[in-house]
Amino acid sequence: MRLSGFSDEGADRAVLDVTSSASGRTWRDRLDAVGAARALGLAQRLDLPEIVARVLTARGVDAEAALAFLDPTIKDLLPDPSIVTAMDTGVARIADAVERGEKIALFADYDVDGATSAAVMRRHLLALGADPIVYVPDRLIEGYGPNPEAIEGLAGQGARLLVTLDCGSTSHEALAHARRLGLDAVVVDHHGCGVELPPAAAVINPNRHDDLSGLGHLSAVGVAFVTLVALNRELRRRNFFAGRREPDLLSLLDLVALGTVADVVPLVGLNRAFVVKGLQVARRRGNAGLAALAAVARVSGPLSPYHLGFLIGPRINAGGRIGDAGLGARLLATDDPVEAERIAAELDRLNKERQLMEAAMVEEADAQVVAHYGTDPGPVVIASSPDWHPGVVGLIASRLKERWRRPAFAVAFDRGELGVGSGRSVGGVDLGAAVRAAVEAGLLVKGGGHAMAAGLTVARERLDAVRDFLAERLAAGVETALAERSLAVDGALTARGATVELVETLEKAGPYGSGHPEPLFAFPAHRVAFADEVGQGHVRLSLSSGDGASLKAIAFRAAAEPMGKTILGARGRPLHVVGALGLDHWQGDARVQLRVVDVAEPRIRGL
Repeated sequence: MRLSGFSDEGADRAVLDVTSSASGRTWRDRLDAVGAARALGLAQRLDLPEIVARVLTARGVDAEAALAFLDPTIKDLLPDPSIVTAMDTGVARIADAVERGEKIALFADYDVDGATSAAVMRRHLLALGADPIVYVPDRLIEGYGPNPEAIEGLAGQGARLLVTLDCGSTSHEALAHARRLGLDAVVVDHHGCGVELPPAAAVINPNRHDDLSGLGHLSAVGVAFVTLVALNRELRRRNFFAGRREPDLLSLLDLVALGTVADVVPLVGLNRAFVVKGLQVARRRGNAGLAALAAVARVSGPLSPYHLGFLIGPRINAGGRIGDAGLGARLLATDDPVEAERIAAELDRLNKERQLMEAAMVEEADAQVVAHYGTDPGPVVIASSPDWHPGVVGLIASRLKERWRRPAFAVAFDRGELGVGSGRSVGGVDLGAAVRAAVEAGLLVKGGGHAMAAGLTVARERLDAVRDFLAERLAAGVETALAERSLAVDGALTARGATVELVETLEKAGPYGSGHPEPLFAFPAHRVAFADEVGQGHVRLSLSSGDGASLKAIAFRAAAEPMGKTILGARGRPLHVVGALGLDHWQGDARVQLRVVDVAEPRIRGL
C-alpha cells in the first residue's frame, strides 16, 4: 500500500493529507523522492528493512558509513585528547596532585551532568589512590558555579587543587580568590565563555574561543571522560602504573551515557558512542547508585535512553531542585548498596514532591496566562508568582511552551521584589540572544542562555517592560515558527508491522535525541479499540488495524490537550496516529508500545 505524501506524490504533499492535526501541525515526509530512492538502495545493499533504511538516510547516513554508524566505537571516534586546548597542561597538574598526594576538591554543578562528572572523576581518582572532596553548591543559596565562601571552606579542609566540573569557565572572582588562598584550579567544562578566561592553571573547555578540537558538542561528563583518558596517558608516561593496575575507564561509561543523555547534547559522533557503549555497561547494573535508581523508578528490562532521560535523570535533578544538591553525586559515586538504596529512595521522594509542586504551579501559570491574555498571548508567555519554588521554574516554562507553542518564561518572586526566572523557546527563536539584549537595555538585573533556554533575574516593577521588550523582539521569529509548524514522519506502518524485531533493529540506529531525532511513524486509519485516561493526565489506548492486529499505545500528559480529547472522542472509530515505537518489558517479555505524539481525523477524499 502506498500512502499519500510518502515520496510518490510530490514533496509538497502532506502525509495522509494531514495539514492540520489535533496539535495544529502539518505532517511531512522526512524524505523527498531522491532520499526515498537512496533509502531503497541502502536497504538492498545492506539487507536492512526499508523502514530502517529510511530512518538512516533521513539522518544523513549513507551506505559507506552505515555499518560503522550502527556500531559506533570509542576507539574509532575518540580523538587524541591533546587537541583540546589546555588539556596537556590541565592533566599534568592533576597528575602532579595524584603523585604528590595533594588533597583534590571537585566542585560540580547541581544537575545530572554535574553529578555524573563528579562521580566519574571521584571514582577514577579513588582508583588512582587519591581521596577527593566533592562539593555541590545549593542552587537557591549559592547559585551556579564556584563561589568564594565555598572555596574558603575547601581550602580549610586542606584542598590544594580545585577541579571544577560543568562550571567554572566564567568564574573569574571565585577562581581569583582560590588563587589568593593558594589553590590551583583546573576547569573541566563545556559551557560557552568569553574571550577572557578566569585565572586557572588550565581551562579545559572545547567551547572556549581558541579551541579547535571540534568537540564542542560534548557534555561536561564527556569532557571529563576525555580528560581522564589524557590523565591515564600522562600517568602512564610517568611510569605511575608500574606495579599497580591501571583503572578501567570503560567501566565508567554508564555514567557518561547518563550525563550525555540528560544534558540533551547532540547525539552525534563521539556522543553516540558514549551512549551506545555506556548503555551496554549500564545494563549490567554494576553501579550501585544507578541500579538503585532504576529500581525505585520501576525500570524493567534493559536501560534505554528513554529511561536515562525521563526516569533516572529527573530523580537526580530533584535533589538539586528542591533538596540536597549533592545527593546525586554521592549516589553515583558510592559502592555501598545500602547507602545507594537510601539515597535513591530520598531522591524518589523528592521527585514525587517536585511533580506535585510542578503540577500545581503549571495549573496556576496556565490560568494566569488565560486570565491576562485569553487564547492569544502574543509572541511570548510570561507567568510569575511569589509562591513558586525557584528550582522548578524551568519545568514550568517548558510546560507553558508546550501548551502555548511559543517561548515561555516562569518567574519566582519568592524573596520579595527580585524574581528568578527561566525560559524555554521554540525552534528558530533565539531566546538567549533576546535575554542578553534585555540585559544590555537595562531591563534585567542579569540574564543569559542559549537559543532554546535562558535564565534571568528581574525586578518585579520591570516585569511588564521585559514582557513588552521580548514580545517586540521575538514577534517575527515566533510568527514564522507558528506558520511553519510541521511534524516530520519517517514512514508508515500497520499494527501488525510494528514488531519486536523491527524495534530492536531501529534501536541499533539509535540512540535518538538532540541532533539525531527519534523516528516517528504514521499508523493510518487505525481503529481506536480502547482509550481511557490514566495516571496524571495520560491517555492509554489500543489501536487495531484492518487485519485484526492490535498495538498498545500511550499519549503522555495529553488528556486535557486537543490530542488527548481527540483520542478519547474517537473510541470505536478510525484515527490517523503518529508516534515513536519502543519496547515495554513486563515479566521477562518484550512487547511493542507506541508513544503517541500526534493524531488526526481521517479525511475522505473529495470532501
